[in-house]
Amino acid sequence: MFSRCLCWICIQWLDCRWSWSPKGIPIVCFTNDNCATANTLVGMLLGRLIVGTGMGLGPPVAALYVAEVSPAFVRGTFGSFTQIATCLGLMGALLIGIPAKDVVGWWRVCFWVSAVPAALLALLMEFCAESPHWLLKKGKTAETEAEFEKLLGVLHVKSAMAELPKSDRGDEVDNVKFSELLYGRHFRVVFIGSTLFALQQLSGINAVFYFSSTVFKSAGVPSDLGNICVGIINLSGSIIAMTLMDRLGRKVLLIWSFVGMAVSMGFQVMAASAFLPGSGILYLSVGGMLLFVFTFSMGAGPVPGLLLSEIFPGRIRAKAMAVCMAVHWVINFFVGLLFLRLLEQLGPQVLYTIFATFCLIAVVFVKRNVVETKGRTLQEIEIALLPSPS
Repeated sequence: MFSRCLCWICIQWLDCRWSWSPKGIPIVCFTNDNCATANTLVGMLLGRLIVGTGMGLGPPVAALYVAEVSPAFVRGTFGSFTQIATCLGLMGALLIGIPAKDVVGWWRVCFWVSAVPAALLALLMEFCAESPHWLLKKGKTAETEAEFEKLLGVLHVKSAMAELPKSDRGDEVDNVKFSELLYGRHFRVVFIGSTLFALQQLSGINAVFYFSSTVFKSAGVPSDLGNICVGIINLSGSIIAMTLMDRLGRKVLLIWSFVGMAVSMGFQVMAASAFLPGSGILYLSVGGMLLFVFTFSMGAGPVPGLLLSEIFPGRIRAKAMAVCMAVHWVINFFVGLLFLRLLEQLGPQVLYTIFATFCLIAVVFVKRNVVETKGRTLQEIEIALLPSPS
């Protein structure tokens, strides 16, 4: 939660690029080095705390940055690259960590290696365009036009500049308080965003990720190989989602993703039933888990972060993203903390049924509350969602 508040501060007062620039990233590289050379538990925990705080900035800032610099007709496709990059990073981490079982001290090498992409990101972000929305918000009109020229070309600068002021619907740029996100004109979009992330986590996705090794071990599959299979499935679904994001739209992908996740949890419930033979239980359990990950990566994984950065008005976007991501991580924490305890007390059939129920609730919620943002500018989305100020 602390990193989400820090995310708001960086976006609101600094900018999106600063969060990854040479001014901000060296602390991540330094603390990775600190973890790699740590000889005490305190040193390790301190390093992990700082790295976790830095990495917590990544997802919301990335989603916000992509939404603000991408043309409307490819914003969904570009937003999907964030999820794909995450999948590639997870798979890379799994592969790098394989020798840790046999090589003493290999975990130190893992920390050293993780500093390399952080340093590359810091350097390459210096060559990226700044968000025109942030520049205009800070009154830098000339710089805004220059960035639009880089992003869209000279011919589209005037039309893009004309669109930006349309989002000014009566709020003062810097006077929106956190409390104002919970009532009035902004409540609807913040409620949609927070609920969407809450339902994403209550579907049980991170419980599946955290404890997938147990399922694979019961099927006789080595945990390393099983985790790599999960990573490949996750990556495959994310690539398919990228190709469909600006064709089918965000809402369609979300609905069918949650439907598929509910069906997958149904397979898990069947696998937990005693009337199936042993081989049937294994096939349903492993197959249901892989299908769950695949359908998640098709919509419920990549869409919420992108959708939230689209539906939040520019004046509240940073604060609202921080609130929604805080909800995301709080529920993520408690699901991971309580999963095994609930599994023992309730049994797999009841627990997986609860997860499936939340997936179906998500389907109904998306149908009734989520608006389609495909092909629409951020200003058009804002005007459609927010009532005019009285």
